Amino acid sequence: MLSRSCLAVLAFVLAVAETPARAAVCTEKSMTQDEIIATINAQKGCESAMKVFQDCEYGASGDVGLGAAVEKKCEADFMPGLKGAQKKAYQREMRVCDRKYRNQSGTMYLSFTAFCRAEVAQRYSQRALKAAGPKSRQR
Repeated sequence: MLSRSCLAVLAFVLAVAETPARAAVCTEKSMTQDEIIATINAQKGCESAMKVFQDCEYGASGDVGLGAAVEKKCEADFMPGLKGAQKKAYQREMRVCDRKYRNQSGTMYLSFTAFCRAEVAQRYSQRALKAAGPKSRQR
């Protein structure tokens, strides 16, 4: 009985200790943009790809490539199932992001645009996964 309790406590400690390490993947070591994109591409799904993007953001034009990788990861969840009108709505929301900061100067606005686009893709992914049910979330 004591060993089960010890194992449970050990499992909890390891789970808690593991979470910040995953969340701070970019603060633990210096990563190039290509390494960050590879990390985003290696994620199992949209949510974890977005988390890497948030943790590794530059706050400047470098976020455009990171955001594009997140878009691609998220689009895999919903793009094949979008019909004509839904696809047009998605493209329209993406254009809204593109126009939102177009008259602003400074590279931080490119980052804002990249995040806006990634968030749109993330919302579409969340809706598609929710509609598909719990089986699809186990990927």
